[in-house]
Amino acid sequence: MAAADKRREAIRDRALALGFDAVGFTRADLAPQVRERFFDFVAQGRHGSMGWMEDRLDQRAHPQALWPEAASVVVLAQNYGPETDPLENLAHPERGNVSVYARNRDYHDLIKGRLKQLAGWMVGRFPEAQVKVFVDTAPVAEKPLAQAAGLGWQGKHTNLVSRELGSWFFLGEVFTTLDLGPGEDEGDHCGNCRRCLTACPTDAFPAPYQIDARRCISYLTIEHKGPIDPALRPLMGNRIYGCDDCLAACPWNKFAQAHEEPAFAPRESLTAPMLADLSRLDDPAFRALFSASPVKRIGRDRFVRNVLIAIGNSARPALLPSAQALCEDADPVVAEAARWAVARLQES
Repeated sequence: MAAADKRREAIRDRALALGFDAVGFTRADLAPQVRERFFDFVAQGRHGSMGWMEDRLDQRAHPQALWPEAASVVVLAQNYGPETDPLENLAHPERGNVSVYARNRDYHDLIKGRLKQLAGWMVGRFPEAQVKVFVDTAPVAEKPLAQAAGLGWQGKHTNLVSRELGSWFFLGEVFTTLDLGPGEDEGDHCGNCRRCLTACPTDAFPAPYQIDARRCISYLTIEHKGPIDPALRPLMGNRIYGCDDCLAACPWNKFAQAHEEPAFAPRESLTAPMLADLSRLDDPAFRALFSASPVKRIGRDRFVRNVLIAIGNSARPALLPSAQALCEDADPVVAEAARWAVARLQES
């Protein structure tokens, strides 16, 4: 067995023992056509207000621009498959729908801890190795690297799909100076299926394998800081943090398994929260409710803006006082969303 193969086998065994669900390896490089997609995405303005994408585009398109010494990337997958229907809440407009990945602990903390354990073990096992770990906190092209490493393929919704894990998994990476050999690129298995494209509530896919973040509910509810386009608000329903529709639509999820990670078990308070309760959150209450949750990073004002849009879409007159109470909120974006919600409810 070649030296690179022995290293890969040892690293894979250790990663699985640490709790990761899949492991792949690839060169610290991207194919030219992949880099071109990044540049086209930004050139067309489809990144919206995510200026960091443009500012650090070269590092995203060229992994060695992020760390010149990197030779290989170990790509890890962590399953978070939901135990129940991830879209169940959409039928209950008086409740808010939080994307299933964000219903408990912040996955960054859990995965980064395991990545550090793996990286530390690699240095101990291979003293010549240098390592750096990443989990969605640096300009790393996670999905293309994962595809190059054989963990899945980028579907028509641009998210990664696995024949073993379906759509429900997080990614993390260990960059290393070790030569671990070339990757085994996963081919495309979408065929003629278009379910993810037609499932999108806001029509955020201009074409298969392309996304316009400016229309994506995940972008709008998490990354976008200002008022949300009034034309898109009625399409958002009660989705108050993220959106799982295109992921849930994928037929490859028939092979997905519910996660076995206690940290990902949904909190009861975040599984189907009442919009009226969420609308009353001030900053301390927001921080307390979302302690150690990824939701916490968007802050109270952006979150309550999302809640008010859901209230406006609810067609529930009983929620009118909740919206009226925020029409003079100190945050102008929240106040505007509240007035919009009042007008919508008075029309319904």
